Amino acid sequence: MPDFAVLLAQGPPLTHNEALSGVFGSISLASWIFLLVPQLVENYKQGSAEGISLAFLTVWFIGDITNLIGAIWAGLVPTVIALAVYFCFADLILITQCVYYNVLNARRAARKSARSAAASQDSPEQPLLGRRDSSNLGLPGSHRRRSSAQSAHSRRRRASSLPSIGEENVGSREWVKNALSIAGVCIVGAAGWAIAWRTGVWIPQPTDNDVSGTDPALGAQILGYVSAVCYLGARIPQIIKNQRDRSCEGLSLLFFMLSLLGNATYGAGILFHSLEKEYIITNLPWLIGSLGTMVEDVTIFVQFRIFGNGEQTAAIA
Repeated sequence: MPDFAVLLAQGPPLTHNEALSGVFGSISLASWIFLLVPQLVENYKQGSAEGISLAFLTVWFIGDITNLIGAIWAGLVPTVIALAVYFCFADLILITQCVYYNVLNARRAARKSARSAAASQDSPEQPLLGRRDSSNLGLPGSHRRRSSAQSAHSRRRRASSLPSIGEENVGSREWVKNALSIAGVCIVGAAGWAIAWRTGVWIPQPTDNDVSGTDPALGAQILGYVSAVCYLGARIPQIIKNQRDRSCEGLSLLFFMLSLLGNATYGAGILFHSLEKEYIITNLPWLIGSLGTMVEDVTIFVQFRIFGNGEQTAAIA
């Protein structure tokens, strides 16, 4: 790990606010780079993407596209544009994985249903079974509803008992692992900023409005607000899905923890850089998009706490 005292002493002079702005911005960058990895791993382990809402990912992808176009239009620095391109490609990878698992599991379910129907028709006891289930004839979806009711009853029975010591230990280990991951991202981000500043890659940006010379294009500002609206609206389908299913099973908690960290440090990086009115107005779309979504991330954390992986449904149902 680099010696931050030595790096700070050797670099050009800068104020505490400039240093904090740079550190927070770098931590935010590290959060966004690793953001989608936990959910990709969770989907792979589950062999399914049923837990995450495709509407959530689609609206988020639209927000990243408008963010990229706005960054190019406004002529932002190449690193910002490169990061926006990375976001779009990462979104496509996660969306592609989710679509793949959804299609694959739908085909498996269809084949299993066809085999079950064929086996039931070939069985000599089929007429008896047909009479026994005659109450469900002509009612599409009745078997599905009965299965859902049985599954809900099973969840209630499991939830009615106290969690075992092993389950509590697993949950504790998961929280510790997530906390260590967040700490690691913060360390990587801070170290990355120190190295970038020492090597001259990162330079404090002037806060004097006269130095900037040009104002961002109106179209870029509009795209910034469109992107902010998309980011704010993207999590709503996921929140609704969690509430409807009364479960957060299949979602990676670390995914949303990194999102909260990235949004918080991004907003802090802007605010520590300058509190001048014109500067705040210029960056208002990105402040709204980052700080506003934090409220929705906290809502999802509350759902994780209440619903868990579906075992706690009985307390609400």
